[in-house]
Amino acid sequence: MKFDIRKGNIETAVKLSQSIPEFQNPAEVAVYEKRLSGVPHLILVAYYKDEPVAFKVGYEREDYFYSWMGGVKPAYRGMKIATQLAHAQEQWAKNKGYKELVFKTRNQHKAMLIFALKNDFNIIGFTQKDEVLTNRILLKKVLR
Repeated sequence: MKFDIRKGNIETAVKLSQSIPEFQNPAEVAVYEKRLSGVPHLILVAYYKDEPVAFKVGYEREDYFYSWMGGVKPAYRGMKIATQLAHAQEQWAKNKGYKELVFKTRNQHKAMLIFALKNDFNIIGFTQKDEVLTNRILLKKVLR
């Protein structure tokens, strides 16, 4: 399958996030606006035949680029869309002069952890929560 990756907008990202079953209470438009307002950011959307099927959102935080949110509709998983979006985000961040890409995930998202480790991210932090599956894992990749 051929996917077209383009810059997107908050509304499309929010709509896509609502179709990701792993997201409980996905962030609303106001949350995106608050996080992205006044900072360099990037919203990427992958399209298949003009239908949005995946997204990735990140923004500047301190001196690194933070990959905040992303997902692929279940029917389109296993087609390397997340990899394509991650590489596009990484290239954009590198071109903008960022030296590190950082993101946080939850212990329950095993596929995301495996994806991160396979793509040269290292675990740099951990936050324990009441429920072991919701523990937060912080990962970083040095951009070369």
